[in-house]
Amino acid sequence: MFGMVIDRDEPLALHDQVAAEIRRAIVEGEAAPGGRLPLAKDIAAVLGVNKNTVLRALHILRDEGLLEFRRGRGITVVGQPERGLVVSRAREFMSFVRRYGYRRDDVLTLIRELP
Repeated sequence: MFGMVIDRDEPLALHDQVAAEIRRAIVEGEAAPGGRLPLAKDIAAVLGVNKNTVLRALHILRDEGLLEFRRGRGITVVGQPERGLVVSRAREFMSFVRRYGYRRDDVLTLIRELP
């Protein structure tokens, strides 16, 4: 399922590279919605990274709404990559506007006023 070679010279952090590889697997249908992912230790072994790096990537994807963690059921794909991309961009945007002193309510007001 995960055939990417992690590039340690890549400027992208290892956990972000792992998250990108899992997103790719979802986009290409290797990990379909409703399907379960392999254990983090197995993904780590295939990709040649530490298990904690994989766990960090999995948490990013969970926060994006792509994965769901359930005790006893493992990690399940629940979302589409497009939703994950929108959530990721929304987080980036919120980080950007916070640097300029805007609060969430300010941003919501701005969005509502857009044509």
